[in-house]
Amino acid sequence: MDRHARKSEAATAGKLRRASALAAFATAVAFCPVSEAHAFKLFGITLFGSEDEAVEVINPVAYEATIDTGTTDQDLAERLENVASLVNDDGNPVSGDLGLVVKAREDRDRLVAVLYEDARYGGTVHITIQGRDLDDLPPNPTFDHSQPVPVTVTVVPGPPFTLGAVRFEGAAAGRDPEEYDLIVGEEVGSRLILKAGEQLLVDIKDEGRPLARLTERQVTADHPTQTVQVVMGAVGGPVANLGAVAVKGARAVEPDFIERYSRLDRGDRYSPEQLQKASERLRELGVFSSVSIREADSLTPEGTLPLVIEVSEGKHRYFGFGAEYASLDGAGVQAYWGHRNLFGEAESLRIEGKVSGIEATTDVATFNYSAGITFIKPGAIIPEGTFEARLQAFSETPDVYEAQSIAGSAAYSYELNETDVVKAGAEVVYIRADDAFGENEYLTFGTPISFERDARDNKLNPTEGYRATLEAYPAYEAFNGSIFSSFEGSVSGYLGFGEEDRVVLAGRLAAGTLIGADDLSDIPVTRRFFAGGGGSVRGYGYQEISPYNDSNEALGGRSYTLASFEVRTRITENIGIVPFIDIGTVSTELVPDFSDIRAGAGLGLRYATPFGPLRIDVAVPLQSYEGGSKFGIYAGIGQAF
Repeated sequence: MDRHARKSEAATAGKLRRASALAAFATAVAFCPVSEAHAFKLFGITLFGSEDEAVEVINPVAYEATIDTGTTDQDLAERLENVASLVNDDGNPVSGDLGLVVKAREDRDRLVAVLYEDARYGGTVHITIQGRDLDDLPPNPTFDHSQPVPVTVTVVPGPPFTLGAVRFEGAAAGRDPEEYDLIVGEEVGSRLILKAGEQLLVDIKDEGRPLARLTERQVTADHPTQTVQVVMGAVGGPVANLGAVAVKGARAVEPDFIERYSRLDRGDRYSPEQLQKASERLRELGVFSSVSIREADSLTPEGTLPLVIEVSEGKHRYFGFGAEYASLDGAGVQAYWGHRNLFGEAESLRIEGKVSGIEATTDVATFNYSAGITFIKPGAIIPEGTFEARLQAFSETPDVYEAQSIAGSAAYSYELNETDVVKAGAEVVYIRADDAFGENEYLTFGTPISFERDARDNKLNPTEGYRATLEAYPAYEAFNGSIFSSFEGSVSGYLGFGEEDRVVLAGRLAAGTLIGADDLSDIPVTRRFFAGGGGSVRGYGYQEISPYNDSNEALGGRSYTLASFEVRTRITENIGIVPFIDIGTVSTELVPDFSDIRAGAGLGLRYATPFGPLRIDVAVPLQSYEGGSKFGIYAGIGQAF
């Protein structure tokens, strides 16, 4: 079978697969020595072992509880019900009659706290056990156990209170309360007041005053006027610089490296933000299970503040495997081994391999293979520098081309500040490709250079800020003597609305161009531009968007433009929906001519987890290719961009 017939058959099979439903399942399990394991959970589901250790309840007392939240506010009612453990746990007996009373008192405190958080300072919580008021029960009550003990919880929320007056005293005097969301005439819940006090203390400490503390936080509710008066006072203490930094808990990681990499330099002005960033920086190394920075209770005679960095090291060696399946792309397996502290300064080494596109009816020659080894040295030469070296091999067989490549690279990145990073390196790549231009070999020498500014508030789930990147990749192709360079840029922005940013508008714009090389065939197919798939225009197949020749073979382009817009709406605390639209075009010209614009639209589901939102997107192309993809389903961790 000749190449074109084989390509046509592969393309047809790929298009048929795209028309089918996409179902994806991915698992990854990392192994490390543990002392004892009784059960394994994934996303809260017990996969093996017992759900809970058997706990014997002494003198069990069964009860039945009901709650009347007394409100038509669905959100408030749901929060009240969620904290009422009497109701949520009424299938589980308590230990003794006194245990039931203790549980009821704890519930009352929690319910009152929820009312205060909702600015309902006049609200009441009334609990009866077997018809007797909680406050009228004797110290050692006795209930009738002939049937489950009835418990009734009645909540009278009352009206929300507004802020009547606010006064800052001491070191807090002169500050604008509205900067802390304390606005006269608006509802003011207890959480807002606590947050204002915490931020007030942070702002005073940000002036370089480590011994600052709140001296007063007084809240007085005026029930006749349904208002509250707030008084906050603080002392600032002296301005101080950072002093000596000690390290505790380090075993295999060098303490000197920890101190140096924290960038808590003696003589710098004290700042809580600086300490927080130092903790985050050390945690991101991946070698510590916990990091904390303790401040001394007093200054030294020289007026400096001593610090102690306390760390707990995790397992340094790890290995694991993963598996995935999708009806569109078949099955895949991967395995990896790594070391997080190779020479004692958090150097990481990772070796991995992956096989994907496995299908029972296809030849192993059509599978996708990849293998690689990566070495990363943080704090190289200076604390802000990172050295990275990679050796990778790929065998790719998307519908539009086949390519085998081996790449070796080395790069050095430098953190200009907390948001800006520049990176430069060198790369050598050998490529053997079979595409619309036939079979060709390439040997390229490149010097990639990039700049990134990341001003997002959260990398996995941003609600404000932006991220911008600029990349230049000058390259020389040795076999045909051509010189070409790619230039790419992207910017994404985020804007949150409503309480706790329940709605976030997210947008992204990206563009790129390839200059040099008289013929497009002189540029390796892996360096030409394609679009389509989860990372660009959802609803289209991977790399489906491209200029095509008269034989309907994808050429790849010299330029592209992509745009995406999402409305990320949180429905509950953990669940959100995301309508979105993606637009893209790829052209053989240096600048896109926008003669063939493709767009995909769809709806996504998000489920919040501690490590970022789980994402599932369903999209359809608004202008599909003939015989091309009709829809796509994409899954991952973190937002799409």
